[in-house]
Amino acid sequence: MHLKRKRDASRDGVILETTLDVLAETGYERMTTDMVAARAGASKATIYRRWPSKADLVVDAVESLRAEPATVAADTGTLAGDLDSLLDASGNPSAARKSKVMMGLLSLMSHDADLSGAVRRRIVGPRTEAIRTAVEREQARGGIRPDRDAGLLASVVAAMLAYRSIVTGEPVDRQFLTTLVDGVLTDR
Repeated sequence: MHLKRKRDASRDGVILETTLDVLAETGYERMTTDMVAARAGASKATIYRRWPSKADLVVDAVESLRAEPATVAADTGTLAGDLDSLLDASGNPSAARKSKVMMGLLSLMSHDADLSGAVRRRIVGPRTEAIRTAVEREQARGGIRPDRDAGLLASVVAAMLAYRSIVTGEPVDRQFLTTLVDGVLTDR
């Protein structure tokens, strides 16, 4: 009688973290299971036993991102300042990696419902919620009318950030955020 070996899940965390690192560096198209296996110190067979495809591996890796409470922007006294503090990933390697992972997966999101859902739950949703909090704070300051939909305005900000980063390749810097806030969001 052949006994089936139990799967050792102790390596899963290392493999998923490594997948996120490789994905952030190379994007989905250039990432290979061989790259992940080599860097994680695992065999391809180990990875394929757990995740039958690269897509399955990436979905689980994105889902493994910690469900952190939405980051709250520092209250700088202005919406542009609050957004700038929220989006500054220079002191937060985890936030920088999440942004790179999302950028590496954007082209696939419309083709893969599981991947799209994972990215929305773990990356896009928390970031948009943090932007919404900053918008609501500006409403409380009187810079945005209270009858304007904070959720819609947060989505506009998120869309503009993505457009600027992906389509035009221009930086999302303080000057851009000030122009966005003054020209689109606030009632001043």
